[in-house]
Amino acid sequence: MLDYLYTSQYQMRGILTVSLGRIEGPNSESFTHAVFMRFQQKEDIAKFQSSSYYSKVLDEHVKPVSYGLVSVDFESEVEDDIIPLFRRGEDFNYGVEFMLLISFLETASRESVEDALAHLQKLIIHYSSFIVQATSGCCLDHMDSLYSHASVIRFPSIDDFKLFKESTEYKDMWTSKFHPVTERCLELHFVVDPVGNQLM
Repeated sequence: MLDYLYTSQYQMRGILTVSLGRIEGPNSESFTHAVFMRFQQKEDIAKFQSSSYYSKVLDEHVKPVSYGLVSVDFESEVEDDIIPLFRRGEDFNYGVEFMLLISFLETASRESVEDALAHLQKLIIHYSSFIVQATSGCCLDHMDSLYSHASVIRFPSIDDFKLFKESTEYKDMWTSKFHPVTERCLELHFVVDPVGNQLM
């Protein structure tokens, strides 16, 4: 299943990079696998999702072995350089991908939501020496999605991920800033293996 999803980047234009793996540990939705895809522009997402190739992969290799899926799209910027853009190079061969999906309460004020997101960005900057890359943004078409905001953070190792996730700063931020205004949250992570290793 993951092999077919990974090779999608070689079958269709517009996909800059793909990262995927088996989710480590429990999560609130009991998901088992996760996929991160970066597209060059929003139009490429629509082309990919409506393509016959993607439909075939879903019908023949994903749906027969899964009970459901959740997909979110968000717009973000990275450094305009080939290594961070395409996630190539030694820093991206190994690591841990951390995904954070959030939906905020309708009653939450705009100021409270912006304050929570700002604190997350500050924490990412504070731990930047332990982070390979971090992207965050508001989900596109979030009115039709379970989640309104997303963050994807790549760590060099599981130890670096735990240092961030289990830190007092992260826990305090979540308790004081996010918990009071969050309706739904999904936190998950998976280990990234070098291309060519067994994905399943």
